[in-house]
Amino acid sequence: MNVLLVEDEHHTARMLQEIIEKDKDFIVLRTLDSIAETVSYLAKYGQNIDLIFLDIHLSDGHSFEIFRHIDVSIPVIFCTAYDEYALKAIRNNGIEYILKPFEDEEVLNALHKFRQLAERFKRQLNFEFPGEKSKNHVYQESFLAQQKDRTIVVFTENIAMFAIEQDIVYLYTLDRKRYPVFKNMDYITNACDPHIFFRINRQMLVNRNAIITIQPYFNRKVILELKIKPENQTIVSRLKVTAFKEWLENGR
Repeated sequence: MNVLLVEDEHHTARMLQEIIEKDKDFIVLRTLDSIAETVSYLAKYGQNIDLIFLDIHLSDGHSFEIFRHIDVSIPVIFCTAYDEYALKAIRNNGIEYILKPFEDEEVLNALHKFRQLAERFKRQLNFEFPGEKSKNHVYQESFLAQQKDRTIVVFTENIAMFAIEQDIVYLYTLDRKRYPVFKNMDYITNACDPHIFFRINRQMLVNRNAIITIQPYFNRKVILELKIKPENQTIVSRLKVTAFKEWLENGR
């Protein structure tokens, strides 16, 4: 299983990686040391990660900030020197809370707990963890939208963006029509091909074919000019800007 390690103390990071990889079922794919790096990495590669080891105090702030900038559905094992954040950790995907200095056995027990939970979910709910998703995953080709008392089939290739507006998810078509969709944004994000659609912020998922220009915005954000005119401004979150530009250039 693939592990993302987020820890700004390099000695601790190396030690944690050695302990984690004692269990042959786990491999540390990447070690990061900041909120900004983690948000960018998860935006691009989150589908490949099964488990996150997360320190709370990072070089650029509290790691809980990560969950404000990107939707994280990956289980988290918090490993920190502070004991006052346990409740907050549970509210942010935490399945275990390890206090520093830690023993090897505590880390290995946490991995065992995660493995048991993963196996239970897979048995009972036929749950597929992101890192186990097939390379030939088939994305949704159309969505059902509403127009008064009619249900309309909209092909995904014709959708310019999805946006949450006043707690309702709408899709905008490339020919500038707007319909409500009765799916939540997390479902839609997972159902759309990430080579074509990018979650620029918590409220918006944009089709690359709808983008005309990228313009600087305050606080190191960027704003998009699209072929359509949505109700709200299409602003790329500051911590997603780098990943977004790489996605536009590289297609992933």
